[in-house]
Amino acid sequence: MKALILAAGLGTRLRPYSENTPKPLFTIAQRPLLDIIISNLIDSGFKAIIVNTHHLHQKIDSYLARKKYPVPVTTRHEPDILGTGGAIKNVADFWDNTPFMVINSDIVTDIDFKGVYEFHLNHRYPATLILHNDPEFNTVVLNKDGFIQDFDERFSMTAPYDSAINGSKSFESEEYKRLTFTGIQILNPELLELIPDNVFFSIIDCYKKLLSQNKKICAYIKKDHYWKDLGTPERYRLAVFDKMAPEAFKRAFPGLVGNNIVRTELCGDGSDRKWYRVNCENQFLVMADHGIRIDDSTCETDAFVAIGLHLHAKGIPVPKIYSYDTFSGHVFMEDLGDISFQTLVKNTKNQDNVVSHYKLLIRHIGKLSMEGGKDFDPAWTHQTAYYTKDLIIEKECRYFVDAFLNGYLKMDIRFQDFEDEFRSLADKALKFSINGFMHRDLQSRNIMVKNNRFYFIDFQGGRLGPVQYDLASLLIDPYVNLSLPVQNNLLKFGVETLSPVIRIDPDKFFSCYQYCAITRNLQILGAFGFLSRIKKKTYFEKHIPNAIKSLKYNLSSFGNTEFPNLTSIVKKIGGAR
Repeated sequence: MKALILAAGLGTRLRPYSENTPKPLFTIAQRPLLDIIISNLIDSGFKAIIVNTHHLHQKIDSYLARKKYPVPVTTRHEPDILGTGGAIKNVADFWDNTPFMVINSDIVTDIDFKGVYEFHLNHRYPATLILHNDPEFNTVVLNKDGFIQDFDERFSMTAPYDSAINGSKSFESEEYKRLTFTGIQILNPELLELIPDNVFFSIIDCYKKLLSQNKKICAYIKKDHYWKDLGTPERYRLAVFDKMAPEAFKRAFPGLVGNNIVRTELCGDGSDRKWYRVNCENQFLVMADHGIRIDDSTCETDAFVAIGLHLHAKGIPVPKIYSYDTFSGHVFMEDLGDISFQTLVKNTKNQDNVVSHYKLLIRHIGKLSMEGGKDFDPAWTHQTAYYTKDLIIEKECRYFVDAFLNGYLKMDIRFQDFEDEFRSLADKALKFSINGFMHRDLQSRNIMVKNNRFYFIDFQGGRLGPVQYDLASLLIDPYVNLSLPVQNNLLKFGVETLSPVIRIDPDKFFSCYQYCAITRNLQILGAFGFLSRIKKKTYFEKHIPNAIKSLKYNLSSFGNTEFPNLTSIVKKIGGAR
């Protein structure tokens, strides 16, 4: 038993994702499609496998060279794509005198390959095509006896079926008069004579020639199986979800009976990720879809998974990750419910209780920074590994000028007029920093409350940096808008609480905090401007006045001498909307 896997295609419909990764190396649960198919073929008894290649063929060769399969797996490069029929003929020297299987590399299925092969051996016809009911692609026409009659999508057959097909129960005529070719086929060697040498040729043309000669092509049809063609990004995402969700539930809830899985999209926030609550028999997980990987660089999904697993292993309260695929961007994790820290604070009428909540969180921040920083690998980060001067100037100061002052407020401000002040600000924000793991977006919407416990989420932007920045993010958070006396009270508590844990000098800690509060304020306003105007998420606009008021206050502690230009422009914008 031998098989050819068709892997030469350009993946045009999967661009831009296929421009850097050939579609046979798209993954599901961290396994490339090509590996899944090869393993299934080997498990089904196939003794030799060949893969035709063209687009990004070096990457497929490199991947297979690293694998140690128990049967020979080779490749055959096509400098010019030859089509399905041409690919079959191009490996004529690989075939023997027995029927062989040809299978597309961009499908996911649980069809029994061994059963298909045995079915073919038990009839006298030259080819068996495996068909499936998918209304999007139902163009293969069957006659009432279950043989293929036509491949012309314009053809319509109305004659009812009155017999069972392949031993299965009779199918409804309207449902099965047309079916989809799955890309899985078994051919007898004599069909090679119908395929020309060294030219592009579709195997469908070979089958049409057989039909014109009144020869029969057998269809293999089963209803109770999974099959999906992954020719488009959306179909790829669906296949990833279909295959990963059941496994995630098994890991999260051992012994769970049932496989009826339903997902419901949740409201997102500032990022482009999509969030879903996934339900199986009244047990719940949350799935984040970060988007399909574009290139080989570390992406947001890589960071989310690596940092999330690290923090959880350190005993830091973050959602447990049960399953992930960093190429598709899918991550299945613990469901922390719908109550954010923002919601908790807004619904807590007693101010003393609000302060108590914050004090407990501040203790967690110390652990997040110190424990999270231990054994932290900077390679996990997808933006920058450290909170640096360049980051402050470009991603916070320039972001404020470009996205907020000029982009949102439509002012005509030159970054160069503030550059000296921004460089001074960056230097001072780092001078007395107490470095550990830094969340970098530690605000009330990124903290969830479940069973009276706080959990940190959205840590994918984390890196090594000052704990003062995270503390400032929490206290100046415009979503909550803590009063200045409460902020100062909690800052004092933070210094007292963290001093014995991290051995800090209170005065130096406070100095760093003041400058980090300003850099964080600039980042917040830049983000609000970008999200409101560019991303059209105008619901962020209502928080802009609070952020401006906070920035004015934080700058006022330095008078008019340290940052005169920045202070002046902030006074001008006032409570701009």
